[in-house]
Amino acid sequence: MWKEFKEFAFKKGNFIDLAVAVVIGTAFSSIVSSFVDNIIMPLVGMLIGGIDITDLKIHVGDAEVLYGTFLQEILDFFIIAFSIFFVIRFFNRFKRKEEPVEEAVEEKLEPTEQLLTEIRDLLQEQNNKA
Repeated sequence: MWKEFKEFAFKKGNFIDLAVAVVIGTAFSSIVSSFVDNIIMPLVGMLIGGIDITDLKIHVGDAEVLYGTFLQEILDFFIIAFSIFFVIRFFNRFKRKEEPVEEAVEEKLEPTEQLLTEIRDLLQEQNNKA
């Protein structure tokens, strides 16, 4: 089992790739969250009359239901997902351009196969003339 785990984790770089993706994703998430909190939401607040969406709450007895914070997190998620979509789309465009175009390779027939193919073609010509 240990051998299989080592192959999984280190053979193709799965473990390393995953670690790098988590670190970059976390950094990217904090950048987008800052963008949403400090730029997008103040502008949205101005458009809807100065309301800070994170302060929205409902009092139920002694409890406070902070649905504004939940709405903020949903908005953050969609903006992060949208941003990641565009980053991946951007990188995929370059990836497609770098991939070599596979040319159609003609299969070389062995001499006997080539001879049989020529005989077949000659017979078809004779049948068409007759």
